[in-house]
Amino acid sequence: MSASLPEFPWDTLAEAKATAAAHPDGIVDLSVGTPVDPVAPLIQDALASAGAEPGYPATAGTAQLRESAVAALARRFGVTGVAESAVLPVIGTKELIAWLPTLLGLGPADVVVVPELAYPTYDVGARLAKAQVVRADSLTQLGPQTPALVFLNSPSNPTGRVLGIEHLRKVVGWARERGVLVASDECYLGLAWDAAPLSVLHPSVCDGDHRGLLAVHSLSKSSSLAGYRAGLVTGDASLVAELLAVRKHAGMIVPTPVQAAMVAALDDDDHEKLQRERYAQRRAVLLPALRSAGFTVDHSEAGLYLWASRGEGCHETVAWLAERGILVAPGDFYGPGGARHVRVALTATDERIAAAVQRLAHLS
Repeated sequence: MSASLPEFPWDTLAEAKATAAAHPDGIVDLSVGTPVDPVAPLIQDALASAGAEPGYPATAGTAQLRESAVAALARRFGVTGVAESAVLPVIGTKELIAWLPTLLGLGPADVVVVPELAYPTYDVGARLAKAQVVRADSLTQLGPQTPALVFLNSPSNPTGRVLGIEHLRKVVGWARERGVLVASDECYLGLAWDAAPLSVLHPSVCDGDHRGLLAVHSLSKSSSLAGYRAGLVTGDASLVAELLAVRKHAGMIVPTPVQAAMVAALDDDDHEKLQRERYAQRRAVLLPALRSAGFTVDHSEAGLYLWASRGEGCHETVAWLAERGILVAPGDFYGPGGARHVRVALTATDERIAAAVQRLAHLS
């Protein structure tokens, strides 16, 4: 099976990373997008408070976790009508995305549609299930074929593009007419800058009907919980029940302390707003610095990344920035359409962001 998978993309950045690390003032790593800010004390306390629990955790999540998730989805994103039984905690959303086609029973006869520029794990998940993969942003690109599963990602990783309400409604309507499942990766939904992203479960998108729809949410970015592996999937209650049944057999269970931490994170909006403001401030200085240094920044209206280009091959840009101690991700990690862009993450400390801005200023 491993032979059918692509090379892990981050392993290919070793040379550029070594070059950037040799900078006299050290590396500014804007590549992977891993959170660098401390976990809020109230979340740490919740994690510790459940550390003595000896029994097996509930695969479905505690009642308190499911209740908190339903409330947070309504409060933060206007998603209503979610039943608590239709919430399922997952061991980080990458795990859920990678195994979703398999968990849904897809196989070689099935087609999975992923965005033309996309988080690589959508493709990997289809490959693990031995399903066929089609890259498409428009339904007209699919022609007469009917896929089994369509992945959406808004705001997008890597581009920061936000899908408008009419686009989302069209996808939902098209999918329902054909019995196609839609999985919407909404990990960056709370990080809106120049546009207002909507969940596929928002009433204005699905008319309050969650049939055939799944929304995937992560606490990695909004609460800096990447190390906790804390995420959830919700939507169609029958689909969530199907996922739960398989995950029970497979032992895919979120640890009890992490479930307790998720409750604290979902119940408290203050730390989430503080984290969003940190990213907003970093974006406010890094975006103009890139433009002043000759970059074009496309999309990037939401999320954690700036989609930037110098009008050359992405690996040339990666090498050029690495010589200046700045590490970014080449756009072709995310599909052939990214060959002339790089993805620049906002996930570095204020001090490192300031260092990148200073280095870029010397080029303008």
